[in-house]
Amino acid sequence: MSQQAIMLMSIILVIILLNIHSFYLFYKDKQLSKTGAYRISEKRLLSSSLLLGGIGALWAMRSFRHKTKHAKFIWLVPLSAVITTVVVVCLLFPILQELKW
Repeated sequence: MSQQAIMLMSIILVIILLNIHSFYLFYKDKQLSKTGAYRISEKRLLSSSLLLGGIGALWAMRSFRHKTKHAKFIWLVPLSAVITTVVVVCLLFPILQELKW
């Protein structure tokens, strides 16, 4: 595997970690909402989603039924999931070509 492929795989690993972080933020905010404790800001939740954590955020939204009635979440989180998916596919394409898939 070439140096470029290793670097691209490292970037994909970072994107996976960003999605896990987004998932966790949405989960934690849902738990905090049940107890009435101090919540995670909508700005932070959306930022984590838009910074390539869209898949994790969308998965958490659907899994926990959290923020599903807020218009900005209904539109921005799925959009960020599409953006995240496109970025990952664009990163994987050269790697798969190198591996002759």
